[in-house]
Amino acid sequence: MGYFWAMMSVLLVSFAQLTMKWAMVTLPLVSHPDELMTALLTFSPGAIALVIGLLAYVCSMACWFMALRRVVLSKAYPLLSVSYVLVWASAIWLPWLHEKFSTGKMFGVGVIFVGLLLVCLPGRKP
Repeated sequence: MGYFWAMMSVLLVSFAQLTMKWAMVTLPLVSHPDELMTALLTFSPGAIALVIGLLAYVCSMACWFMALRRVVLSKAYPLLSVSYVLVWASAIWLPWLHEKFSTGKMFGVGVIFVGLLLVCLPGRKP
């Protein structure tokens, strides 16, 4: 059950990052904190997306706390790296985020994924 909570945390944090990125692209630039409050209180799609992204972060943390109660930290923590892979792939796939494919980034994500496998695979006993 702990791995379920960890993966829910990863999915929620990935969703939060993608949603907040889109919100930042659509919200107007502000130069003063008062302008930020005005932009948020207009209930524009960007403002709503920002609030949804922040709520997803909160829910992600709640799931993470549940995961940490059930999974040893040395196994749970590397699972957070899955969000790097998900966010990278989703950002390229979703056209409104305007991310470009890069071979170098793909290589970096591949290294993260291989590292995740090495940490999470069961070890051999001597």
